[in-house]
Amino acid sequence: MNKTIDRMTSFIVMDVLERANELQRQGIDIIHLEVGEPDFDMPECITKAAIEAHEKGTTHYTHSLGDPLLRHAISEFYKSEYNVNVDPDCVLVTSGSSPAILMALMLLCEACDEVIMSNPGYPFYRNFALACHAEPICVTLHAECDFQYDINEIKQKITEKTRAIFVNSPMNPTGTLVNSQVYRKLAELDIPIISDEIYHGLVYEGKAHSILEFTDRAFVINGFSKRFAMTGLRLGYLIAPKEYMRSLQILQQNLFICAPSIAQKAGIVALKEAKPDVDLMRSIYNERRLYIIERLRNMGFVIHTEPQGAFYVFCDARKFTTDSYRFTFDVLEKAHIGITPGVDFGTNGEGFVRFSYANSLENIRTAMDRLETYLGNLTQLAD
Repeated sequence: MNKTIDRMTSFIVMDVLERANELQRQGIDIIHLEVGEPDFDMPECITKAAIEAHEKGTTHYTHSLGDPLLRHAISEFYKSEYNVNVDPDCVLVTSGSSPAILMALMLLCEACDEVIMSNPGYPFYRNFALACHAEPICVTLHAECDFQYDINEIKQKITEKTRAIFVNSPMNPTGTLVNSQVYRKLAELDIPIISDEIYHGLVYEGKAHSILEFTDRAFVINGFSKRFAMTGLRLGYLIAPKEYMRSLQILQQNLFICAPSIAQKAGIVALKEAKPDVDLMRSIYNERRLYIIERLRNMGFVIHTEPQGAFYVFCDARKFTTDSYRFTFDVLEKAHIGITPGVDFGTNGEGFVRFSYANSLENIRTAMDRLETYLGNLTQLAD
């Protein structure tokens, strides 16, 4: 067996979800605050577009780079959203954002090359780098600094083997936005930046910037799952410098052929018509965000920085535990709430837990009541 796989970690949130589902099959009521998936149905205009595409027989291969109409729509979207010009020929449509991450790393890295990323951070970055036989090089994000990237710490990690720097904003798990100063300084480095912008559109405070506002020598990861609640349609995209597009196309043709044709037709309508639906979802997310932050703080969790985007709260739980993995599964078994251990996002996430507020306010209220009871029992046991 490939020994590289031994260096990869499981996606612990999926371990939590799978155990939660086992408990549900036993008749136990579980409230899911672990999964990073919108609880909303797809906007009706997107659903209608998917049905219409199916009825018209749009079920065959598309161009390997993606439906030209969708690539043009993505180009127009980046112009209206960020005032940047994206050549449609620099867009590769993918089956969700994960293939885009993998192909960007396959393109840039050879064995023993290095990729800089954050700790804590999205665990797929590390595992995908390993899958490409590259070495993940982690930069610590500090809670007391609002989990912001420190450009000086990044520079200290750069070597002759560095092939890419990952940036994620709004960030999973913290909900932090990268500020424009950091983007500007990253753009000055002569190193490809891979900017994961999948949570753009779900921002409650401040403004989400695209790396393309600061340089066109970058790779942008984005998609439709989070903003448009289209997780099951598996639709994402990669924007890359033009000279890399033929190589990326070869990877796509061999690994994936093309993204799902029906999903691509739905994606065109999402970009053109679904803004009112996204605005409504964002408003509801924000209501939940404010509620869960207040409840968690009142229970004794420390929130070093309030999430500005995405749909997560990353809480310091060291008042209650030094083992976030054990704590998470104990909360699941005893309080019947699914949450994610901070260690899932790297060693510097230990002592933290992530709560997703991609669930109804009613369910979040019930979950917080259960959690309060659970923590009260912990305190009594400690006494």
